[in-house]
Amino acid sequence: MAVGARSGHDEPEDRSGNTDKVESAGAADRAQSDADAPDGGRAQKKPRSFWKELPLLIGIALVLALLIKTFLVQAFSIPSDSMQNTLQRGDRVLVDKLTPWFGAEPERGEVVVFHDPGGWLENTETPEPNAVQKFLSFIGLMPSAEEKDLIKRVIGVGGDVVECKKDGPVTVNGKALDDQSYIFEGNSSCNDEPFGPIKVPEGRIWVMGDHRQNSLDSRYHQELPGNGTVSNDEVVGRAVVVAWPINRWATLPIPETFEQPGINAAMGLAPGALGLAGAVPLVLWRRRRLTSRRTAG
Repeated sequence: MAVGARSGHDEPEDRSGNTDKVESAGAADRAQSDADAPDGGRAQKKPRSFWKELPLLIGIALVLALLIKTFLVQAFSIPSDSMQNTLQRGDRVLVDKLTPWFGAEPERGEVVVFHDPGGWLENTETPEPNAVQKFLSFIGLMPSAEEKDLIKRVIGVGGDVVECKKDGPVTVNGKALDDQSYIFEGNSSCNDEPFGPIKVPEGRIWVMGDHRQNSLDSRYHQELPGNGTVSNDEVVGRAVVVAWPINRWATLPIPETFEQPGINAAMGLAPGALGLAGAVPLVLWRRRRLTSRRTAG
């Protein structure tokens, strides 16, 4: 064997003395080995600690709570006895704020929360919430700190004629309501403040409390703009469930008396009758025309 000869397993010699190529080849081999490794050659990152993730989780939760409160549901606290026995002072109700975004309007029999139309609560003192209460109510984790809201039951909607004479029931479009099924036990329908007949303007509602003798509702504000009615634009949403306290949990359905046949007479049947009246002459004209053609043939 010649002196200086190398075995087939030896590294090739860079006769120029430049080792850059050799190092590059070695680095390439290492890179290939790393690529063939199960983790792709990358060191596994350590998961963030719980305490580092906590601020992000809190932030996401607050944003979601704010979105839910703004667009979906909001909690409200009942501040008075005007809706007994349906609602008690201190109850927490959840209000549906979603359906109004899709154009839904208040319906008869619903329990709704609405902003003070102006002058309804001017003499009512409201407690001043602290900073924490304001923040929690702002994001919807506590009942609203805005005590200038009211909660009543919708009796009439735009186009309805509402009336209540002493010792008589409340009537809507001439149909008597069986309000004894939901108003406070022992109350009369309106003996403390009879009213009507009043036609509710379009886009407005006539509201009354279930505790009739302890509710300053539409009956007592007829001297104000709107004549006691409330604009649909002031309605926050429909109260759908009593969420707190737990032993008071209940849904708030529409009483059956508001679903009785004929109650929509002033709104729904008149347009139908007009449509029928308009269709009859058209049908008769068409029949005469067909008859004349057959005779001519």
